[in-house]
Amino acid sequence: QVQLVESGGGSVQAGGSLRLSCAASGYTYSSHCMAWFRQAPGKEREGVAARSAGGRTTYADSVKGRFTISQDNAKNTLYLQMNSLKPEDTAMYYCAAEDGWCDWGLRALYKNWGQGTQVTVSS
Repeated sequence: QVQLVESGGGSVQAGGSLRLSCAASGYTYSSHCMAWFRQAPGKEREGVAARSAGGRTTYADSVKGRFTISQDNAKNTLYLQMNSLKPEDTAMYYCAAEDGWCDWGLRALYKNWGQGTQVTVSS
């Protein structure tokens, strides 16, 4: 079973940066797709950035040009570099993963989810 552990959340002022990490373990296959989602209080969970098994990346319009998703295969770790943060980026951020060849994009079809890491951006 795939286990995901997020880290790197915190509190920053608007315009600042954070880098989230998601350490994965328990993969059966060498290929997998992963993504970052977020959920603000009172709002539905939304996809932020995704990376397919083939390396294709997808971003929500609200974060394009500010966030970058990347993966270190040797460390089985997914990253989300977040720059030019805005108060509306405040949310719990979740890592999601699917073992095997997949390309779920920003759809919440992933079988495995982390516990989340809080990001708070103050104005």
